[in-house]
Amino acid sequence: MRIIAGTKRGMKLLSPNTQKSRPITDRVKESLFSVLYKYDLPGGAIVADLFCGVGSLGLEALSRGAEFVTFVEKDPKTAAIMGKNIEKADFIGKSRVVRTDAFKAAPMFGSGEEDYGLVFVDPPYAATMNVEADSPLSGLLDLWVDQVAAGGIVVVRTSRDVILPDRYGPFRAAERREWGTMAVTILVKTRWNNT
Repeated sequence: MRIIAGTKRGMKLLSPNTQKSRPITDRVKESLFSVLYKYDLPGGAIVADLFCGVGSLGLEALSRGAEFVTFVEKDPKTAAIMGKNIEKADFIGKSRVVRTDAFKAAPMFGSGEEDYGLVFVDPPYAATMNVEADSPLSGLLDLWVDQVAAGGIVVVRTSRDVILPDRYGPFRAAERREWGTMAVTILVKTRWNNT
C-alpha cells in the first residue's frame, strides 16, 4: 500500500503482517478520489477515517490537501502501525488517532472547531451485511449525525452484494460505485430530514 497522489505521492505505508485486513487497492483508491473530486473533496476538508486500519484513506486525503483527519481504529496493534505511518508522512500536526470502536463512540470534531465534511466508513464486511434501520451501520450514522456538516459526504465501503437504503435520517444516498467484489456508497447529509 502507498499514497498515490498529492504531497506524499509514492510513500509506502507500513501494514500489519496479517490476513485480517482487506486493504483498498491503488486503482480503486484512485477511482474513489476521482469521484470525491466531483464534490470538491478532500481539499480543505475536516475528515474522519473510521475503521481506518493503517490509515490509507485518511493519509491519502491529507496528501491531497485535507485540513485535518481524525483516525478511528479499535485494534491497538493496527493503531500503532497507523501512528508510525502518520509520523512517517509528517502529518502529526494535522491528525489525531482515537482508539475506540466507531460503532460505540463518536469523537468530537477533528480540529475542535468544525464539523466533518468527509467521513470514510470502512467496517468489516460482516458488520455491513445488515444495513436496515436497526443495523449497526444505521446506529453508527445516528452516533455521527451531529458530527457531520450539512452537505457533508459519508463514504461507506461494503461488499458488492450489499445495497444500502436510499436514506438514513438526513443522510441520502447520492451514488454508488462498484469495483471488483466491493462497493462504495456516497451518502450526503441534507440540511433537513425531508429534503
